[in-house]
Amino acid sequence: MPKRRTGRLLIVGGHEDKKEERLILRSLVDDIGESGKLVVATLASDSPEELWEDYERVFRGLGVRHLYKLQIDKRGDAMSEQKVRILDDADAVFFTGGDQLKITSQLGDTPIYERVHEIFRGGGVIAGTSAGASVVCETMMVGGDGNGSNRIGVGLRMAPGFGLFKGAIVDQHFAERGRMGRLVGAVAQNPRILGIGIDENTAIRVTGNRSFTVLGDGAVYVIDGAGVTYTNIAEERVEKTLSIYDLKVHVLTQGDTFDLSSRRPHEHAGEEIDEELLPAGSND
Repeated sequence: MPKRRTGRLLIVGGHEDKKEERLILRSLVDDIGESGKLVVATLASDSPEELWEDYERVFRGLGVRHLYKLQIDKRGDAMSEQKVRILDDADAVFFTGGDQLKITSQLGDTPIYERVHEIFRGGGVIAGTSAGASVVCETMMVGGDGNGSNRIGVGLRMAPGFGLFKGAIVDQHFAERGRMGRLVGAVAQNPRILGIGIDENTAIRVTGNRSFTVLGDGAVYVIDGAGVTYTNIAEERVEKTLSIYDLKVHVLTQGDTFDLSSRRPHEHAGEEIDEELLPAGSND
């Protein structure tokens, strides 16, 4: 299939529907076409075979003919020519859930890492759910208390990601695990970056690092710290509750778009997404 000049990201908040409408995974297939080559990378999981069987069933059911598994058990595997060849001519790579540090520690600065970047630069799609969603950013969330308000210096841990999604940090399972406090804490540390919280069975499709569109049943929370006038994060003692003023929060749902340059949301009807992706009659 013809390649776009810039790649696309599909960033999923976890627990995407795999049995009914499968709208989010269907959107990935729609991006690459049924004849496109899709590689499912299961290295984040402790149960890679089980995950592969689930996704193989779903993607085959959606008509994908060229479907491959990439499993990396140790860092040396990511330097294997045989493993790198799995990604030859790939139109999309999908990273499953699990532990995001497994992905970055196994792949960082390896031939497979470089190949993933080449696919993206060449117009391919890099997708990920849960842990696989975190790794696409320059900085990824790897730990922190998701319950209640953020406390300074307690629990919040971040690490370098793949750097495909510039100027943002993503947190997944967002409303379900009460992660607003920790995402605010991440933005407070560097208000230049946007904090993006994605609910389960919800995703954003990012085009050319210019804008994104929301898909799915839940919400996407965008936390913008550019206008912050005060925070106590660098002044107060450890374990004091974080305070921050003039923080801006947007809540987007399916169909809504967000311009990453102007940092402005735009309203669009969610039904248009259903009409574009779902088979006729599936909404009856």
